[in-house]
Amino acid sequence: MIKFFRSKIYVALLLVVIVLLFGVLGYRFISDYSWIDALYMTIITVTTVGFSEVRPMGPEGKIFTVLLILTSVFTVGFAISVVTEYILSRNSLQILKKKRVKKTIDNLSDHVVVCGFGRNGMQASERLKAYGKPFVIVEKDKEVIDKYEDEVLFVEGDANDDDVLLNAGVERAQFLITALPDDAANLFVVLSARQLNKKLFIISRASLVNSQKKLLLAGANKVIMPDKIGGDHMASLVVMPDLITFMDKLSMEGEHTTNLEEVAIEDFADQVDCNSLRDLDLRRKTGCTIIGYIAPDGEYIINPEADLKLQPKSKVIVLGRPEQIKKLNEMFHID
Repeated sequence: MIKFFRSKIYVALLLVVIVLLFGVLGYRFISDYSWIDALYMTIITVTTVGFSEVRPMGPEGKIFTVLLILTSVFTVGFAISVVTEYILSRNSLQILKKKRVKKTIDNLSDHVVVCGFGRNGMQASERLKAYGKPFVIVEKDKEVIDKYEDEVLFVEGDANDDDVLLNAGVERAQFLITALPDDAANLFVVLSARQLNKKLFIISRASLVNSQKKLLLAGANKVIMPDKIGGDHMASLVVMPDLITFMDKLSMEGEHTTNLEEVAIEDFADQVDCNSLRDLDLRRKTGCTIIGYIAPDGEYIINPEADLKLQPKSKVIVLGRPEQIKKLNEMFHID
């Protein structure tokens, strides 16, 4: 709709320019005015300011002036109406868009609230979008919001403000990622979010080592240091380049390209007898290999034995090519 009004504005401006050229050429050749006088007469006639004529005009000049006045009144009136309609429609569309976004956010639950849409926040949102996980961005930079508002859901405001977090649905959210560049700001967000939702799983970014402990004490479940991870990764490429490159190939970009999958035992329980990993027999059925087991108490077992007894509320980490992972999800109806 905005594009439609913009095209009408271009038409209106073109008509105004045509009227001005019509007036200048008319006074120049009908009344034999100089170019400056012709432009002056056109402007005072079109704008109806009522200034005196450059010099008395003959009958032809007067008839031309009448035609110019009538033409300019309709043309300028049309241009004003188009511009006014565009401004009002733009404001109305913005209001409707904000209402639609608010309604969408109000209907979300078990979603992710991402505080900050900088480099880390943007990467997090891209990964969440690839996995189809609903999320809301809290951002205070209006220019950033205007640039990306058609791609993601935004709540404008400071993430340290409880009302802004509530507008993002933090009470109904399952996760919160605070990726602000300042550790103190992240600390306040963690404190506020933890008070608003005791069950929220909070992941915080940190720049300083000293901030890690404070963020954990404030209520963060996990604290990530992007600079440390980046440095470790680069050093590992020097020591074990082929292994790290292989690990990088384990793409987890989205549901159609993933090589790794985390599956709850409950997803298998209704379809197979799963007392042990051997009972699942995923390698034969899907081609996927179980490379890890997560016990209910959070213990991680790498490359578990086939006779490992499975417990309720445990999980397995499965490795496979994208088509194998897809087959696994389809076979056991895993969302």
